[in-house]
Amino acid sequence: MPGATSLELIEKLVAFDTTSRNTNLDLISFVQGYLAHLGITSSRIHNETGSKANLYATIGPENVSGVLLSGHTDVVPVDGQDWHTDPFQIVKKENKIFGRGTSDMKSFIGITLATIPKFIGKTLKVPLHLAFSYDEEVGCLGVRSLIDFVNDLPVKPIMAIIGEPTSMEVVTGHKGKRSYVGQVEGYEAHSSLAPLGVNAVEYAAEFIAFLKTMARNIEKDGPFDPLYDVQHSTLHVGTIRGGTALNIVPKVCTFDFEFRYIGDEDPDQIETQFMAYASEKIEPKMKAVSESSKFNIKRVNDVPGLDISPDHEAVSFVKRLAKRNDYKKVAFGTEAGLYQHRGEIPAVICGPGSIEQAHKPNEFITLDQIHLAENFFLRLMDNICEN
Repeated sequence: MPGATSLELIEKLVAFDTTSRNTNLDLISFVQGYLAHLGITSSRIHNETGSKANLYATIGPENVSGVLLSGHTDVVPVDGQDWHTDPFQIVKKENKIFGRGTSDMKSFIGITLATIPKFIGKTLKVPLHLAFSYDEEVGCLGVRSLIDFVNDLPVKPIMAIIGEPTSMEVVTGHKGKRSYVGQVEGYEAHSSLAPLGVNAVEYAAEFIAFLKTMARNIEKDGPFDPLYDVQHSTLHVGTIRGGTALNIVPKVCTFDFEFRYIGDEDPDQIETQFMAYASEKIEPKMKAVSESSKFNIKRVNDVPGLDISPDHEAVSFVKRLAKRNDYKKVAFGTEAGLYQHRGEIPAVICGPGSIEQAHKPNEFITLDQIHLAENFFLRLMDNICEN
């Protein structure tokens, strides 16, 4: 579809059901074909099973550092949501375009692709890099191998613009996140003999209460960052499962928890604190009743935060493109932190759509946001292309 408009490409991208549990290969093939018709070669970086892929392409000279545009191709599920239209077919109503991924974040990819023909019609002073990933919504998984691919290139990008929905505001930071599964293995007994058993649910609850105490202390003592809506780090327990019957001392209890931390907080210090409480305070009491008892905590994901100085050249550059003098930080995680930490590539977040619409039924983006992003890319073209 070379020459297609932003809306046409957004419609095509939304029609691919790239919910994270599904493959994204059909979408990647479409993008590769689109770029190939424009004379642009691209590379796939597959996952271990070959069922998903990242895409990377460079437009312009390859011997100098350029600007990388990054977006993820997967979307969250629509299961159980009250959609008024087919979520994988865009519907235009007044000033809005409805469909899964319109805000988060297929519109950014569609607008990017629609602008590419304008770039290749000019001489680029520095290259434009495209980086489209998989499995962002389930822990920023795919982008890690994509960044490793970029790290092995002879010349790395000078900066990355992550097109997550920020209403085209310039974002210089987001919280980091670590998530865990806790599993308590106790010792079963009849409930009438409760002291002879090791109650996995109760010991899990004791640990969860400790996490709540940690959360309250952080809320009271900080550190704080006033640029966040929640100005401090947070701890949160999301699920808990345990026990089989009321008259049986439960043997197993599992729970999922996370913490999200601001830039001034040391995630290792937080982790060390609750790991020590489990191993030094709780587990010895369990083993005093039954040596077979265990308290295990497994880290299942680690997404570093983003914290780039507002005075950095990359921030100033994106401000000019967005025609904004302000900047902000957001609580939700993105791939930007991984670009900054794993790739040592300065990253700034700026993209069309509102995070308030992301992941919700009847997700939408306004035409005004699409137009703002289109103008953003035209100004990018003016900055990196010869007159």
